[in-house]
Amino acid sequence: MKRLLLFLALAACFGPLSPSAWAQNDTASKPFRFDFHGFVNPHYYADSRSVVGGREDMMLFYPKPVALDANGNDLNDGWQANMMSITTRLNLRIHGPRLLGANTLAFIEGDFTGSTNASNNDLRLRHAYISLDWGRGGALLAGQYWYAMVIPEIMPMTNPLNMGAPFHPYARYNQVRYRLPLGPIEFAATAMWQLDNASQGLLNGTATTSTQFARNSMIPELNARLMYVSPYLMLGGAVNLKTIQPVVPDPEGQLHTSPSYTVFGRLRLTERCNNDSEILVIKAQALLNNSLYEGCSLGGYLMLANGSFEDWHFNTFWVDLSCPWNWTHWHPGVFFGYAKNKDYGLHSDALHIFGRGHDIEYLWRIQPRLTYTTGKALSFTAEAEYTRAGYVTPTNNLRLSLTMQYDF
Repeated sequence: MKRLLLFLALAACFGPLSPSAWAQNDTASKPFRFDFHGFVNPHYYADSRSVVGGREDMMLFYPKPVALDANGNDLNDGWQANMMSITTRLNLRIHGPRLLGANTLAFIEGDFTGSTNASNNDLRLRHAYISLDWGRGGALLAGQYWYAMVIPEIMPMTNPLNMGAPFHPYARYNQVRYRLPLGPIEFAATAMWQLDNASQGLLNGTATTSTQFARNSMIPELNARLMYVSPYLMLGGAVNLKTIQPVVPDPEGQLHTSPSYTVFGRLRLTERCNNDSEILVIKAQALLNNSLYEGCSLGGYLMLANGSFEDWHFNTFWVDLSCPWNWTHWHPGVFFGYAKNKDYGLHSDALHIFGRGHDIEYLWRIQPRLTYTTGKALSFTAEAEYTRAGYVTPTNNLRLSLTMQYDF
């Protein structure tokens, strides 16, 4: 609570100040501009079945399998509903002076989802980074920001917390990232360290989730990305390399490295008679998930009887269609995702299975939405989210959700 009060006090003190206000207070000694923004978004959701998820299941991954009682009734079947406002968000953007020849920026953002399921309503740090931008000379970012397999430019426009997960990765990591523009091409290299989203493994003989497995490897998670960007088309690809020590302590210090790959794109169609307004935005991503559990996605690894480790893989694809129609109040859209477990049914003799979705052969989701915006700060969104999980006996979940959002 003290952290929240301090954050709000700083925002209240600095948020209203404009560049002209700073000019009246000696611009040379205080060359900063503070922009305070955020939103409040109460969210109601109802599920036709118990689901695998987080944050009171607001973060939905997929429906749970069939669980029969002595009378043959499925214990996971049946409607349930909830309402939460924990994704309410506050952020502070600090524009600073030119330093080392670069434009400087600091950004701090938090919400109230907590760092674990047990800390809902607690203030959580989402982003906290420093940016040095040399223009055509590149840009350096250091701090907590989006996981490198999350491409903000193609983020699905779904409304709930999962933002397309587990088809679309969704996580934030502490990192150092360097971006270099090469004409219409941009290259980015990132080194990342875990905190809220940690690996699974054996810690003191117990299967658990901990940052210790990544920390003991002494090797940060590495990502290299190449992206073509134009006003109407964006195409790119990335390779990701994660190295952990799956058993801690381990006198031999055996490491396991998992590569993952992605290609992605975005296409903007506009209507010139409406000031080049967007009429359709298509975003898509394909992933080879060798082990992206930490990124709220699918895949993982096995510990075999001989003491070795082996990845199990998912092929994942999603596409998001949105119609901004800025000249109207109505903004429809739809998300579709599909994932295939390439190693389903293999290695049933494994000593330990780490990751997400090993018992699912396939997973798909269709999620239409409709947003009404007042044209200013207030919007309303209705969504229907149908997910089917290919267990031995497949199960389905229908989620209906309503969201009201006030931006400031």
